[in-house]
Amino acid sequence: MNRVSHLLLVAAPVVLLVAHAASGQVSHNSSAPIDFSAQSIELQDRANRAILTGGVTIRQATMTLTANRVTVAYTGQVASGSPQASRLDAAGGVTVTRPDQTAKSNFAVYDVNRRVVTMIGNVTLTQGTNRLNGGRLSIDLDTGRATIDGSGVASGSSSGSAGGVTQQGGRVSGSFSVPKRN
Repeated sequence: MNRVSHLLLVAAPVVLLVAHAASGQVSHNSSAPIDFSAQSIELQDRANRAILTGGVTIRQATMTLTANRVTVAYTGQVASGSPQASRLDAAGGVTVTRPDQTAKSNFAVYDVNRRVVTMIGNVTLTQGTNRLNGGRLSIDLDTGRATIDGSGVASGSSSGSAGGVTQQGGRVSGSFSVPKRN
């Protein structure tokens, strides 16, 4: 694994599905070093971005993100040793895991400056036996508040446009476990 301490990845404290555990999941050490591995990396320093492709794995503290491709937008120049990540775009089989929870989607955007993680398209959020499904999951990393809705990614086009985010037609579904009674 390559260790890149100058790239700052905002980790995803994925929403807990049960209220009693939510207080323990808000904090994440976003100052921890970031380790990554991929089959290839393309630095586009003039465009201020790095593109990781091929089985990408990014780890920071207890959070792991995997995807087929991650584009890191940054400020500063790699040559001068001062780049700082401002946004990460993950695509293709995106999975974000923490010790007791997993979120999966088609795409994810990490806005480092706003400290918001947005996962889009076929979102599944699980913790233990609890499971939520929807089109879009938005997580505020400062508050730990998450919202899941039925919006999603359009897969085709009936009006001639390429696939994109749609705001209608979806619903949130899921199941919650209940405690066993004696």
